[in-house]
Amino acid sequence: MSAARIEFSTGALDQLRAIQAWWNLNRPSAPDLFHEELAATVEMLRQSPLAAKAYEFPAIPGLRRTLMQRTRYHVYFTYHEESALIFVHAVWHASRGHGPRL
Repeated sequence: MSAARIEFSTGALDQLRAIQAWWNLNRPSAPDLFHEELAATVEMLRQSPLAAKAYEFPAIPGLRRTLMQRTRYHVYFTYHEESALIFVHAVWHASRGHGPRL
């Protein structure tokens, strides 16, 4: 399998901007950690999208979720094998007690 393309929803892009802004203000000792872990997670997903766990959400068939271990954010995505596309629906912190609006 060749590496998949990745696209982010408008909502996921908004979440990423907000997360990075928060990270810059609140994690001055590791300002690049979120960005670096996201880049590594995106690359892992591009190579092995089916390695992520399925996430039951009836409105979005095939939804998957993977945890970024160090920053504790989940990446919610679908993988469209026929077009080799990973579509990221949301990036959401694991401690929120509920999932994102999808």
